[in-house]
Amino acid sequence: MSLCSPKAPDAVLPRRPVRGRARAVTSSSALLLLVLAGCATQRGVGLPELNDWESRRDALSSLSEWEFRGRIGVSAGDDGFNGKLSWWQHDDLFLASVSGPLGVGTVKIQGDERQVAVTDENGEVTEMRDAEAELYRRYGWTIPVASLRYWALGIPDPSSPAETAFDGNGQLTRLEQRNWVVQIDEYREGGGQPMPRRMSATHRDTRVRLVIDNWIFY
Repeated sequence: MSLCSPKAPDAVLPRRPVRGRARAVTSSSALLLLVLAGCATQRGVGLPELNDWESRRDALSSLSEWEFRGRIGVSAGDDGFNGKLSWWQHDDLFLASVSGPLGVGTVKIQGDERQVAVTDENGEVTEMRDAEAELYRRYGWTIPVASLRYWALGIPDPSSPAETAFDGNGQLTRLEQRNWVVQIDEYREGGGQPMPRRMSATHRDTRVRLVIDNWIFY
């Protein structure tokens, strides 16, 4: 299913009680819903040759629409979860869906680089200016929402400085950015080119583990 599929699956995550009423949906979140509802399903395409770091960085950073499916594990002290993750990206708009084994609550995370909206199991939509901090306050864990779209592709977030390390094929293996340490342990074919398969991101007491099973590019 691509980002332009008519319906994306629900997300199931453990959560802490939330106080306060949800705020209105932003125009960016509403636009994402229109994109999801209105686009026709597309077939995936192959990536261009990624022969060195410069070509890899330039080609992957210029992608406008893609998706991946895999598994995610998040731990933060006594809190955390393991589940399945689907991520759809369309220009700056994204939708993340996580289905976990605990079966408590339903959460979707959607938005852009400026603002994120979280929909809980009751259908209430809460906008988050600082998604990482507010996710931690609500659920006891967080994920690097703003930068994950880049890190999953195996490139730094261009919005902030980064320290990087590479293997002999010009593929990113380690990244330090925004107080997160990202380690990419395995690459596997995606779109005809080597793409991150197994990675982790650590920040203070939070560790996010990601295994990507399938890439689709449009």
